[in-house]
Amino acid sequence: MKGRFIAPALGKIVEQKFARKFLARQLDGRVYEAIVEKDSGNLRHIQEKKYEFVSAALSCVVKNLDRGCVSRHVMKKIIQVLVENCFLGGDESRQAAIKRFDERYGAGPPTFIVLSPTQRCNLHCTGCYASSTSRTATTLPYPEVDRIVGEVHDTFGSRFVTISGGEPFLYRSEGKTLLDIFEKYSDMFFLIYTNGTLITPEIAQRLGELGNATPAISVEGFEEDTDRRRGQGTYQEILRAFGDLRKAGVPFGISVTATRQNVDLLLTDEFYDFYFEEQGVTYMWQFQLMPIGRGQDLLDLMVTPEERVKLYRMWERMLKGKKYCLADFWNSGVLSNGCIAYGRSGGYIHVDWNGDVMPCVFIPYSVDNIHDLYGNGKTLADALFSDFMKNGRNWQEEYGLSNRRKPMNWLMPCSIRDHYEHFRKSVLPEDAKPENRSAAESLRSDQYYDTLRRYDVELERLTAGIWADEYLGR
Repeated sequence: MKGRFIAPALGKIVEQKFARKFLARQLDGRVYEAIVEKDSGNLRHIQEKKYEFVSAALSCVVKNLDRGCVSRHVMKKIIQVLVENCFLGGDESRQAAIKRFDERYGAGPPTFIVLSPTQRCNLHCTGCYASSTSRTATTLPYPEVDRIVGEVHDTFGSRFVTISGGEPFLYRSEGKTLLDIFEKYSDMFFLIYTNGTLITPEIAQRLGELGNATPAISVEGFEEDTDRRRGQGTYQEILRAFGDLRKAGVPFGISVTATRQNVDLLLTDEFYDFYFEEQGVTYMWQFQLMPIGRGQDLLDLMVTPEERVKLYRMWERMLKGKKYCLADFWNSGVLSNGCIAYGRSGGYIHVDWNGDVMPCVFIPYSVDNIHDLYGNGKTLADALFSDFMKNGRNWQEEYGLSNRRKPMNWLMPCSIRDHYEHFRKSVLPEDAKPENRSAAESLRSDQYYDTLRRYDVELERLTAGIWADEYLGR
């Protein structure tokens, strides 16, 4: 979106407390015009959803500014780093890097990466893709973390990195933590997926001083659901972290994994009202458990296709009706024009604690490893052009990116979760290596293959009419 008016308008909203709501309404109207009225390259209903998300984000920011949960210092930094550098194109150095990448490789670079620098974690959550023990957990050395982020900045021209894990606040290497990375790359913005239990008042204060990082803290629901999956006492530690972040003026969000055990709660207003209204969260990311492995107990935790459609309708209502800044990694595929894996422009790749470069956090297979690439005089960019990555991007183009006026069903955007049979036959190459034993077991299990294939068939049956009637307008 060409929206150079946004940053100065946000600056006025931050500074002018008594005119804040009026100024926000003005900006909201201009955003609607830019996203919906002036965009002719995408389906109108998709653009309306994008506007609703931006409008909800603006509403949540204004609300938390008024409450004093977000400081003016942090918001000014966010406007500079997240809005101007990430969303609005950035300065000449960023544009030059993107141009050089395109000229060299014949394609645009990914917009961001997910970096999981350590597998270490102080919790042991059911179904976690990063599950480990302290004895087996691995960590990337700080010089490699620094180099990876530096290449994202200088080669990709990106100013956004998502940090996952393991638990990011456990990362230690050569006397350094991730706070050192945030400080060094002060013109980049960092989204941190964390369990929240290690966010001390001191760390919250440091995040507030830096202003270029926001934690998304994992919950499963309320206390009973969260402690059942994450361990007794975890929920109270999370509430304590919320308080420390509010006091430091740091905007924070929550990350929720939908399963059969908590889906009923996620279909109630009570859940969202508690976190957005009472706890002051600014945003929420919702994921749906992606089972990896042959165990039937794990497969049974996956929400059903019927429940997924109900969650989609709940997302619509919370976004438009209550203006809660909420996105569902699968159900909100229209916000990103479908799948964002495989390093496409507008998308990302995942680098894990072993240095394996994967298309997505939820695709636990790799062809390249960062240690091998660096050892052979290559860079992270070279990992984008394996057959694995190119297969995925070709599928994305065929599925809708090449025809945005008539894309295929972006209510089923995920190449592995929603199109598993095609993923196995046409995307995953023979030389791809499983990340762990569970990922290897998935490839050998007929039960796993059949379960996901049946899931996809049923989901197509349930969403095809919604896509045709509400998006394509047939």
